[in-house]
Amino acid sequence: MAVGAQIRRRRMQRGMSAAELARRAGLSKATLSGLEAGTGNPTIDTLDAVAVALHIPLTDLLARDTDSGPLHIPATAARRDEPTRELLRRVGSGHSLELWRLRMPPRSHFDGVPHAPGTVEHLLIASGTLTAGPSDDLRELRPGDLLAFAGDRPHLYRTGEEAADITVVIASPVVS
Repeated sequence: MAVGAQIRRRRMQRGMSAAELARRAGLSKATLSGLEAGTGNPTIDTLDAVAVALHIPLTDLLARDTDSGPLHIPATAARRDEPTRELLRRVGSGHSLELWRLRMPPRSHFDGVPHAPGTVEHLLIASGTLTAGPSDDLRELRPGDLLAFAGDRPHLYRTGEEAADITVVIASPVVS
C-alpha cells in the first residue's frame, strides 16, 4: 500500500477528518489531500509530522501491506546425503528478511559466505545438534537453541553424528 493510502487508512481508522489531521500535523488541507491522493512528494519531516499526529510510528506509514493471509508451505522431503536449503519467505520493510529451512545430514558442513555489512543471521535448532557461528567463535547448539550472529563475517555450519534441521532467518539492511 502506498504512503498516501496508508495515511488515509490510518486517518479513517481513527475517525479523524482530513481537516483535523492537517491541523494536528501543521499542514494545509491541500497538502494533506495531495499526500493522500499520492500526488505529493513529502519530505521525511512532513511524514513524521503526520505520523505524530496519528500517534503511530513513522514506519507504519512507510510499510507496505504484504499480509495476504496465512501462508502454509508444506515440508518437502529432504535428501539424506547433502545439506539442503529452502527459501521459505522473503519479507522487506526497513530490513530484508529471509526465512530459510536448512537440513543437514550427519557429518556434513558448509561455509557461510559473508553477507552484506550489517546482516545478522538467526539460527533456531529444530532437531539434531549443530556447531555454528562466526568461524572464530563457534557454538554448540541443541534443539530449541537460538543463535544470532553477524552474518557479514565468515561463518560455518557443521553437524556431528546426527542430522540437524535448522530454521535460519537472515536480516539484511535494505540498500537505497
